[in-house]
Amino acid sequence: MVVPWPAAGATDLTLRLLADLAGKHLGQRVVVENRPGAGGTLAMPILQQAQPNGYMLAQLPFPALRVPHLQKVAWDPIRDTTPIIQISGVTFGVLVPTASAFRSMEDLLQFAAARPGELTISTNGLGTTPHIVLGELFAKRKLSYIHVPYKGTAEQMVALASGQLMAGVNSNGFAPYLDSGRLRLLVTFGEARTKRWPEVPTLKELGYGIVAMSPYGLVGPAGLEPQTLELLHSAFRAALFDPQHIAELAKYDQEPSYLPPEAYAAALREAYAAERRNVERLGLNRTS
Repeated sequence: MVVPWPAAGATDLTLRLLADLAGKHLGQRVVVENRPGAGGTLAMPILQQAQPNGYMLAQLPFPALRVPHLQKVAWDPIRDTTPIIQISGVTFGVLVPTASAFRSMEDLLQFAAARPGELTISTNGLGTTPHIVLGELFAKRKLSYIHVPYKGTAEQMVALASGQLMAGVNSNGFAPYLDSGRLRLLVTFGEARTKRWPEVPTLKELGYGIVAMSPYGLVGPAGLEPQTLELLHSAFRAALFDPQHIAELAKYDQEPSYLPPEAYAAALREAYAAERRNVERLGLNRTS
């Protein structure tokens, strides 16, 4: 199972547990291989070239639905995959060092307006959901910032906590840095406030009109046989709802967001079309 993120991040840890639990139902070990970089899309060329025999699968993160609209790639997330199961979504947030003078998202925007070219904000990569959301937020105000992309959450959070950056945007893996008091959360991107940090507002309630959860799941190469698909789906569905896995997700303010193969395939097609519209609206299309 290819995980297109660095080892030891929140997504990697939860997926490794999921793989271990699913392996018990499959009767064999599921080996996890990390392929970080390129905004979480490096699993796609592997899937495109893999045989559809059930022995290769990968996490499909939301950026894989966006990148083909941002730049030319040889793969297609719909054409080249067989959806197996949707697993969960993530909690995105804007973070600053604990000692930062920024107390809100509005503070960041006002600083960018007053001191152009000085605000540094990190994300987990070019074309990722945090990068796109920041682009939309700043474009609405006709403001700019210095974008600093990182390959993984751990490296990014250490840099942010040490004061190398003024702010950062990432998903669930930031929780330990909040719990230890090294970072402070300004805003989250969900439909509603989180259970874990109920005092932190959302972009939506602040009037920015943005909700971003980046649901993700597992896919195999195109052409998986129905019986193979059902075998994998059943094993990973059992693993998804295992109390041990649910508890692990909860550590990162996540919960199951299950969809079976057909429903997950429909959701991917809808999201792929929506991402194209978003990219075109923001003028980010570089495919022609």
